[in-house]
Amino acid sequence: MNAALPVTKVVATPFIEAQSPHVMNTYSRVPIALSHGQGCRVWDVNGKSYLDALGGIAVNTLGHNHPKLVPALQDQIAKIIHSSNYYHVPNQEVLAKKLVELSGMTNVFFCSTGLEANEAALKLARKFGHDKGIERPEIVVYEKAFHGRSIATLSATGNPKIQAGFGPLVEGFIRVPLNNIESLKQATANNPNVVAVFFEAIQGEGGINPMHMDYLKEVRQLCDERDWLLMIDEVQSGMGRTGKWFAHQWAGIKADVMPLAKGLGSGVPIGAVVAGPKAANIFQPGNHGSTFGGNPLAMRAGIETIRIMEEDGLLDNAAKVGAHLAAALAQALSAELATHGVKEIRGQGLMIGVELAKPCSALVGQCAANGLLISVTADTVIRLVPPLIMTTTEADEVVSILCPLIKQLLSAAA
Repeated sequence: MNAALPVTKVVATPFIEAQSPHVMNTYSRVPIALSHGQGCRVWDVNGKSYLDALGGIAVNTLGHNHPKLVPALQDQIAKIIHSSNYYHVPNQEVLAKKLVELSGMTNVFFCSTGLEANEAALKLARKFGHDKGIERPEIVVYEKAFHGRSIATLSATGNPKIQAGFGPLVEGFIRVPLNNIESLKQATANNPNVVAVFFEAIQGEGGINPMHMDYLKEVRQLCDERDWLLMIDEVQSGMGRTGKWFAHQWAGIKADVMPLAKGLGSGVPIGAVVAGPKAANIFQPGNHGSTFGGNPLAMRAGIETIRIMEEDGLLDNAAKVGAHLAAALAQALSAELATHGVKEIRGQGLMIGVELAKPCSALVGQCAANGLLISVTADTVIRLVPPLIMTTTEADEVVSILCPLIKQLLSAAA
């Protein structure tokens, strides 16, 4: 008879160390590992709770464990998760039709990430140029922009720090400052190779820098006059985050090309490129594709996300709670604003940046230690992009945790 196997006792420990020794070291991680969430709160593997003011970086539109979303995704998983784009995927048409309705545009290409969506937009612009007989098309991009980390999107990005070490970058980009129409006109004067202007409606990684409404209208007019594509990256600012479906809609304009991702699937990876009439038929079979793009699970996530947003009035909630949060931050930091320790509080809806006069990356860990998840971008800008279900009470909690830490940081010796 075989001897009985020894029994291994599993002893509960009060702390589970968060570490990933076999994962590439590509992120400066906060030393916590999240286990589960509910609404705007998450818990780590040791049971500590956090108020989530980051939302997976503007991804978790409906928060965590949403009672309407989870059953829908469970239902889809039990049916089919993935099928090849060799075949029609019925929910692609359902979601595309809805995005066309919300944007006033024409048709949609589906992919899996914001980087993919932006890469597709750049390819669209180049083919638009080639179709017009332009051999070396050029695209206008912006200082402080962030469009992704592939070689092409990195080249379009306006951050030398993250470009360093990855040259040679892709040619064909003309870089201009934000919100200056004369600079745009001067940079493109007498250049027949320009085919598109490409920018974020509100820069996310660049420091929550909004494009001004008048400027958006001026660029739209210039693109019409010169037969350029107006390409607006709504990867982070879209899907209701500012109180409209897409941030550029505040200016009453339409884009020709609009990349989307992040909040469209409430955490399920999804990307999309929405095209207007000028760009709708540029891509033909064989010009572009995506293995995982438009898979049935991602399409169901997008459909259900929009349905729930409409049923629960989340655009109005984003506008209301965002205005409340911005006002509460301004009030709590009034002294620091007066002395310019806090340079500006900006953004729209639930996409808010608080710019300090000194680097503040240390706040990410300090806030986490106090039960709040945030990020810091552009070294000095606190970024708040919580789920769109956040309440005013939770917004007040963000202020009560964050502002004392800001004051403490600013009062510390340089």
